[in-house]
Amino acid sequence: MLEPAQNEFLAELEKKSNRASYFFRTMANRPEVLKTFVPLYAAVMGRGSVERRIKELVYLTVAYANQCAYCTASHVASGSKAGISAEEMRAVQAEQDEGFSAPERAAIRYARELTRTAQAARSRDALAEHFDNEQIVEITLVAAMANFTNRFNNGLGVQPEP
Repeated sequence: MLEPAQNEFLAELEKKSNRASYFFRTMANRPEVLKTFVPLYAAVMGRGSVERRIKELVYLTVAYANQCAYCTASHVASGSKAGISAEEMRAVQAEQDEGFSAPERAAIRYARELTRTAQAARSRDALAEHFDNEQIVEITLVAAMANFTNRFNNGLGVQPEP
């Protein structure tokens, strides 16, 4: 894990967010990857055609399925800001999706199947009942991003900041 003094881009990231990020400090070992990851993540998780709450439900679904402590901690915080209650987060973790709206259930089930099988033929069809093609691609990108960050963190043992 690099310290901000060792990488100018990392130092700027932490200065902007006003907090240390073990994820960024670890990724900073490949500076060119960190520099390109940040805008990619922003493009996937930022404003788009899918509402923030659904994006966070998808990310949390993947983080729980992969048991990624870092991403779970990060997205419990951002999910809460997006209007997901603690009770809803526990339901996603326990795979009890009944209390969610039909579009939310479709996105959650798709993210879970995609994470477990790397294919999602069964649940992808259900997405089309609630989302257009652009939104389906966006939901897929969120699930793919979550799987990427989960595997990065779990593979390298990156834990949440205290």
